[in-house]
Amino acid sequence: MKVALICEWLDVWRGGAETSTQLFINHLIDLGVQIEVYTRSHLPARPSMAVHTITVNGASRALKTLAFCRRADKAVRDSRCDVAHAITPCLAADVYQPRGGTYPETIRRNLALRPTRSARALRKLTQHLNLKQRLLSQYERRMLTASPGPVVIAISDYVARQLHEHYALPPDRIRHVYNGVEPDQTDEATRQQHRREVRRLYDIADDELLVLMVAHNFRLKGLRSWLEALARVVRDTTVPVKSLVVGRDRTAPWQRLAHRLGIEGAVQFPGDTQRSQAFYHAADILVHPTYYDPCSRVVLEAMVSGLPPVTTRFDGASEVIEDGVSGFVLDTPDDTAGLADRVTRLADAGLRGRLATAASAVADQVAMQRHAAQVLAVYETLPKGASQS
Repeated sequence: MKVALICEWLDVWRGGAETSTQLFINHLIDLGVQIEVYTRSHLPARPSMAVHTITVNGASRALKTLAFCRRADKAVRDSRCDVAHAITPCLAADVYQPRGGTYPETIRRNLALRPTRSARALRKLTQHLNLKQRLLSQYERRMLTASPGPVVIAISDYVARQLHEHYALPPDRIRHVYNGVEPDQTDEATRQQHRREVRRLYDIADDELLVLMVAHNFRLKGLRSWLEALARVVRDTTVPVKSLVVGRDRTAPWQRLAHRLGIEGAVQFPGDTQRSQAFYHAADILVHPTYYDPCSRVVLEAMVSGLPPVTTRFDGASEVIEDGVSGFVLDTPDDTAGLADRVTRLADAGLRGRLATAASAVADQVAMQRHAAQVLAVYETLPKGASQS
């Protein structure tokens, strides 16, 4: 089977959805699928994967993205692929997989993280002026309201609900294929080595509770909530706690907030890393009080590494967490008291160990190999040569 995969960017350094898509491609190739990638990224071709780099011109990022969508649409229609699988909206798609969730939900949840009515009104105005977001939202709506239109792969029930709410997409157009990550096959000796190395590097004692946060958009992923919750733990308990906030974002504003909260000695910002797994092995808890995540890879990766997570119901990854058994799920990212309470409870080594064991048990359920096999099964239900119709 030959599959056209449309994704505007596929650079692994961008993290998130791009990394997940690359892993997905690798597993499809292992299953015998030939991939034709249509992207703006400059990627090397390799066996069973051809790359069509689409060069676009435009006066702005928005117009370049729109040009990519249009050129990819034409290129895919002219191809001889059996299935067209779009991650970036494409009208020629047989399958659409919004790995970042739907654009209307993205807009709504970015608005929700503003704390006051005036801040939300200002954000709403700037969103209206965000031409790229508007164009992609319109393009997605045009694609999903078409008849017959593509089938849509939802990487969580949360995304499926978005499709129903924002587009009234009927259930027979939606395929539920839960998000996937790679298994953690690290042996115990290496895990312990990672724990020692990371803790020594950041001057964290072995008996201190290390709480990890990993994100590339600190505001959206709830860093303010975590710093305020950390301040509660430091102020109101005797738990010896330290935190590392790992990721690619500006740190100066958050360091100033930590100073105002009196916790500058309890939190460090190591920056971006290619060794997330080593940080998972070094930590005791993962916090991810996100305002929006269609299905967080960070939470799933932490769980398969045996790290109990605390996240919110606005994260599709919360659907594999049994609250209080394999992690904790908060109703809202603004619940700093609840977040502080869950972290304090997890200071108990016995409880933490039980949750860690239960968390790691989801590994088979969230394996990327399983995810790719289920997507391939979706392809096989489509009419032969669907993308040529």
